[in-house]
Amino acid sequence: MKLIKLALTTLMVVITVAAFADTEQPEAHIKRVIEQRLNDGTKIDSVTKTNYMGLYELRVGGGVVYTDEQGKFLLNGHLIDLESHKDVTQERVDEINRIKFADLPFDSSIKMVRGNGKRMIAVFEDPNCGYCKRLRQTLAGMDNVTVYTFMYNILAEDSFSKAKNIWCSGDRLKAWDDWMLRGKAPATASATCSANPNEKILALGQKLHINGTPTIFFADGSRIASALDAPALEEKLASIQ
Repeated sequence: MKLIKLALTTLMVVITVAAFADTEQPEAHIKRVIEQRLNDGTKIDSVTKTNYMGLYELRVGGGVVYTDEQGKFLLNGHLIDLESHKDVTQERVDEINRIKFADLPFDSSIKMVRGNGKRMIAVFEDPNCGYCKRLRQTLAGMDNVTVYTFMYNILAEDSFSKAKNIWCSGDRLKAWDDWMLRGKAPATASATCSANPNEKILALGQKLHINGTPTIFFADGSRIASALDAPALEEKLASIQ
């Protein structure tokens, strides 16, 4: 009888120790396991349990992927709600990447105002970006809009020098439009012009997970990474109003 009591006591101790040892929350467990299994330096920013199929959402930078509760599988794709026909994944990505428009450093941008300028957008563009030049043609034909252009130099080695030359010119907007619309290169900046926001905007773009140009931000904080044509841009601006 004493042996049975001793065995039961020992078993309870083992169970109690195991219970206290296994205090890691599911989200923390998944984060740790996934990062270990990927083993490529990927950092999981957050883990959130979803309301569908027992999946957990993994936020990585500006995107999301999904996994099971054991962290054994990864699902990289878009989940579509067939009842509402909503792209659940895209809605979540849009939410994650929404910014506070008023917090952008507008003093480091090139400002263009047309008409009453009531409709505001901010555009991250590279001076060597062909799609940016196409978007510039569209913007040149719009009215009642204020455009803040941030020169985001990620495409070529000379993007920085072109951006510096434009920033150091006497009329930045004219120099930018001359280059983007007419292919007229800006004059080389003088040696005394060392102040430009190139590094600042590069760091900002990386923080905002801007991976391509052009990327357009709207007054409601939403973004579109595309060279929208005039009808699509007008439709988007109307939806915000």
